[in-house]
Amino acid sequence: MRQASGILSLGGLALGVTVVGWAHVSMGGSLAIFAQPEALAVVFGGTAAALLVSFPGATLRAAAGAVIDLLVRTSGRLDMLVPTFMAYARKARRQGLAAVERDAATAGDQFLSRALALSVTGLTPQFVRDALDIDARVCAEREEEHAQVLEAAAGYAPTLGIVGAVLGLMRVMQSFATSPGIGTGIAAAFVATVYGVGAANLIFLPLATRLRARARRDALRRELVIDGVLALRDGASPGVVEERLSVYIHQDRATPLAEVA
Repeated sequence: MRQASGILSLGGLALGVTVVGWAHVSMGGSLAIFAQPEALAVVFGGTAAALLVSFPGATLRAAAGAVIDLLVRTSGRLDMLVPTFMAYARKARRQGLAAVERDAATAGDQFLSRALALSVTGLTPQFVRDALDIDARVCAEREEEHAQVLEAAAGYAPTLGIVGAVLGLMRVMQSFATSPGIGTGIAAAFVATVYGVGAANLIFLPLATRLRARARRDALRRELVIDGVLALRDGASPGVVEERLSVYIHQDRATPLAEVA
């Protein structure tokens, strides 16, 4: 099921493109008119240029990585963390928090590893919570920035589509008196607009929505980790840990977008 999210996204994109193509053909149009590399260059090349002006390179690379991760990785289930913390509670009672920290270091969850590392430093629980809350807020702001990159692209693409259409109309008007294919030229001029509006509404905005849905779920996961680590710090029993963390599971299941994140 790791690839289900990406397959669903690509299937939705394919469906949207198919519907637009079918509508065009059913009204007597030809798909060949969309084969215009100049229109593609103006819309997607121009959008890329606008993003380079708007955001630092590191932010753009991070946003691209987030999109790839969204398509190839299914977000971890929160309900799997509760048994993990219950096992940690049992181990912490027998061997101490240091043993739990060693286990978490190999789990591949950086936030969990840092949370457990802070919990064994002897710092006060309030300091640990404040430090982890700051980390969680920084992560959330970074994830929001990824979505903002895609929303910016969704704003640039339609405008650059209009630029492409204007360029096409300028070319048509230059040969208005001599060319017999004025209608065809005007139709071709608007292909860039189709590319721009289509890219904004079928690619950039949907991906921004998906990124925000995953960001909300990841934020909930970090809150669960913080409360779980503090419960371990308090020496809570596995049953108490389960009770404290179960509220996050109910909240996650009540969020419709969590299923597609």
